[in-house]
Formats: sequence, structure tokens, C-alpha cells
Amino acid sequence: MDDSNEDQRLPHHPNPKELLTMDYLAELGVLYWKLNPENYENDSELRKIRDERGYDYMDMLDLCPEKVSNYEEKLKNFFTEHIHKDEEIRYCLAGSGYFDVRDKDDRWIRIWMKPGDLIVLPAGIYHRFTLDTSNYIKLMRLFVGEPVWTPYNRPQEEHPVRKEYAKSLTHKFGESIQAH
Repeated sequence: MDDSNEDQRLPHHPNPKELLTMDYLAELGVLYWKLNPENYENDSELRKIRDERGYDYMDMLDLCPEKVSNYEEKLKNFFTEHIHKDEEIRYCLAGSGYFDVRDKDDRWIRIWMKPGDLIVLPAGIYHRFTLDTSNYIKLMRLFVGEPVWTPYNRPQEEHPVRKEYAKSLTHKFGESIQAH
């Protein structure tokens, strides 16, 4: 992802354009499934994922200026770099947006979420979210137990969940990650 301060809703591809593999995202702990958003209520694959991973709570988020009061403030909060103590699980049912995650070298990776994309961000990974220029996304939010969405804004290098995440990357890549 480039370092431009242009509109956060733009793709921000580096020059030259660099596409990363799902295997690389998996090395960072990011999980991905492509599902059928038209059939989410009866999707056996979604049910299997939820059962295997313990996602027993679900709600919906329609994010657009017409449906969310204090829309600009919410977007600003979502786009502030942060971590969570738990996984962040999102399933795009309509619209589109971007999750940005930090790689092992502290560079941003932009993940474009479109209908059918289910993503799991590991606890402790620095990330942020923004809509794209469509200004609309409908997400299913999944949780283990009661929903908790508490962001811990960067820096959080001493937070136990961040330390655990950094340790997991050390084992995968053979080097620790540091805040720059």
C-alpha cells in the first residue's frame, strides 16, 4: 500500500502494483473464506466455520451515511490504527470496504472486502477499516460469546495480546516485529 495522504477510500496501490497471496496473509494470521452472501442464512459452510471456531454471536452492521448517525466520527474511529484482545471476524454481505493490516515489517497491506468475503483478523494485529468510494458496506459481525469491540489504539507494544501476536510472528519469520 502506498503512503499517500489522499482520500482513504481509494485503493492506494503501491507503484509498481504488488498483489499478495492468501498464503502470505495466512502467515500473518489473517484467515479468509469466499462464501455465497446470497445464502448466508442457510449456508452450511458458514455454519461449519461458526461451529468449528465457536462464533456463537452474530449481528449486522449497515455502514453508510444514510443509516449511521455520527457516520464521519465512526469512520474516523474505525480508521484509527488499533488492536483488539479478540479476533475480529467480518463477513461482507453487500457493498465494499478496506481492512488495512500491518505486515511483519510494519507496512500496511490493504485487503479489499467485497460481497462473499469472510475475514478473520487475529487478536493483536494492528489494523484499521475504511469504506471504499461506494460509501456502503453491510457486514455480518461474528463473535465468540457476548460481543466486545474494544479498540486499543497504537502504540500497544506492551499489551499482552500484542506481545503474544508479535511472538507468533517471530516463530514464523525468525525475527521480531518492532514499532517504527
